Amino acid sequence: MTATREIAPTRADDPASVAATARRLLTELPGPRSRDLEAERRRQVTDAFGITMPVFIDHALNALLVDVDGNHLIDFASGIAVTSVGAANPRVARRAAAQLERFTHSCFMVTEYASFVDVCRWLNEHTPGDFEKRTALFTTGAEAVENAVKIARAATRRPNILVFDDAYHGRTQLTMAMTAKENPYRLNFGPFPGCVFRGPTAPAHATPDGPGEALTQVEALLAEHGQETFAAMVIEPIQGEGGFIVHAPGFLTGLREIATRHGIVLVIDEIQTGMGRTGKLFASEHEGIAGDITLTAKALGAGLPLAAATGRAELMNAVHTGGLGGTYAGNPVSCEAALAVFEILGEGTLLENAGRIEAAVRRRLGPLVALEGVADVRGRGAMMAIEFRDGSGPRGDLAAAAAKAANAHGVITLTCGTNGNVIRLLPPLGIEADVLDEGLAVLEASIRYVLS
Repeated sequence: MTATREIAPTRADDPASVAATARRLLTELPGPRSRDLEAERRRQVTDAFGITMPVFIDHALNALLVDVDGNHLIDFASGIAVTSVGAANPRVARRAAAQLERFTHSCFMVTEYASFVDVCRWLNEHTPGDFEKRTALFTTGAEAVENAVKIARAATRRPNILVFDDAYHGRTQLTMAMTAKENPYRLNFGPFPGCVFRGPTAPAHATPDGPGEALTQVEALLAEHGQETFAAMVIEPIQGEGGFIVHAPGFLTGLREIATRHGIVLVIDEIQTGMGRTGKLFASEHEGIAGDITLTAKALGAGLPLAAATGRAELMNAVHTGGLGGTYAGNPVSCEAALAVFEILGEGTLLENAGRIEAAVRRRLGPLVALEGVADVRGRGAMMAIEFRDGSGPRGDLAAAAAKAANAHGVITLTCGTNGNVIRLLPPLGIEADVLDEGLAVLEASIRYVLS
């Protein structure tokens, strides 16, 4: 076995000073084989794909990703909240492999298969809301969002959609219109579809007086354009790409009341927050609300493409037969992966782990808010973030530098936020305590090093 390369520490707050126990750093990052593959990637793949780390992965070991040079990296990204049960979960692999042996595809709209129905049944039973539900399966999160809009418009015969500041809903033309962040998501891609209006939010960390003013502004916006013209309002229970923004208590319940009063379909986008990420199956459970339609994707298929819209039966059935679908919608291999995810979540351990992850993050990173440049540590469960801001405003440069330092020392981190000034943490829900602690130690040291 090749010995772990020793990295000589320089200062106590240097990420290189954290002992590499879970990590195994045999080369610099990226290593020589990754560099060769990256050169070929640049020759073959469009430059339009942004890459966080030009490191090529060979296999996964729960919360560790092993690259082609043999380096073991701690995964604080989970494929952007996708591999919540681990990137190589054996139960997912067994069910998917067994389905691959039977058949890979038939298109549910041509000939049916039971796993599609089984996934829909589980979502109908477990998605918030004490009402009869129906589910439609799709392939991507953006596809689920667009179909929710189609369903709401078909059911209400209204055109307008209300979305919110700092929202992210996808990269298609309609979902880009619904997304707030300009660069890189909307830049140069207009014009966008109309009938999309944007309302204010009430971030818990920025509205100590509560959500009253934001809700008043939402009411005013609806009145200005005619409440009777709005088919749906679409919101993430925790805003992901916008900066892991937790809404002030009462904001989501206020939206629920407004939507009900005006006959507007409330769509809860749980694409990043669902499947146990926040310590409950769905983040909206923390607020005690239910969407008329709830959207899931990402962790739903454990890395295999699968998305869903689950909603009130009368809404979901308002669309004419043939109006929903897709060639790959609810692919049987992806459905088997989802059924494995449901089994794993049903055991309860991963939901409990999400709470332990939050406690560890707050314990390790919470004290950093005393430093100039660190504004907030926030989130729920295994969806946590640290925001960089000082008297001059958002500090995206600090977030980028700290993330880059952590990445270079074997901890995969992502930035987010409308201003790019947030580091987000999305470890697998089953990450071992010692691996989590080592990764957080590297991140803490990286932040202190950048701020010193």
